[in-house]
Amino acid sequence: MSTHAKRERLLLADLLEAAGPDALTLCDGWKTRELAAHVVVRERRLDAAGGIMIGALKGRLERVQAEFAAKPYEELIQLIRTGPPKFSPYALKQVDEGANAVEFFIHAEDVRRAQPDWSPRDLDPVFSDALWRRLEKAARLMGRKSPVGLVLRRPDGQTAVAHRGAPVVTVTGEPGELTLFVYGRQDAARVELDGDKDASTKALEAKLGL
Repeated sequence: MSTHAKRERLLLADLLEAAGPDALTLCDGWKTRELAAHVVVRERRLDAAGGIMIGALKGRLERVQAEFAAKPYEELIQLIRTGPPKFSPYALKQVDEGANAVEFFIHAEDVRRAQPDWSPRDLDPVFSDALWRRLEKAARLMGRKSPVGLVLRRPDGQTAVAHRGAPVVTVTGEPGELTLFVYGRQDAARVELDGDKDASTKALEAKLGL
């Protein structure tokens, strides 16, 4: 049975291929070519990928990513579609699922929602529940920079606290939309905010995510 990560990987590859190398994305400063290079470097060049989290390695990451971005676009798409090499920890099914299901979902939406005619995906309930479970674990990390209290709420009433504080803004939406919100894609997330106007504006403009 396919994992969520595998399905999202193939969808991302298809979306990148269909969009072409010069389409806009939701990632500031990145077109589809740069986004594709990021995905490939992240799981194939661990010596450079540390720069995603470690500032001292950022220069190396940028150089390696630029080298990959210069490769033929079709090659990048194929590298994404076929997955990591055997020596990569991402080749392990459990690691791939844990590290990539959310990553690929977000980047697929980065491609889709940057286009003028996009519409929300109808996610299956099993995947939505999986996204919610990840969100419950990651919410406080993703929301740590929020200048206001931030509560995430599913339509069924389940909640997760992304940031403690006052005033409080409650963000209501489906798990996929809430995931995009706390990973810094607030403007593209289909959610409803409940809180005073100033606090809600701050939540929308906050630097959420890693």
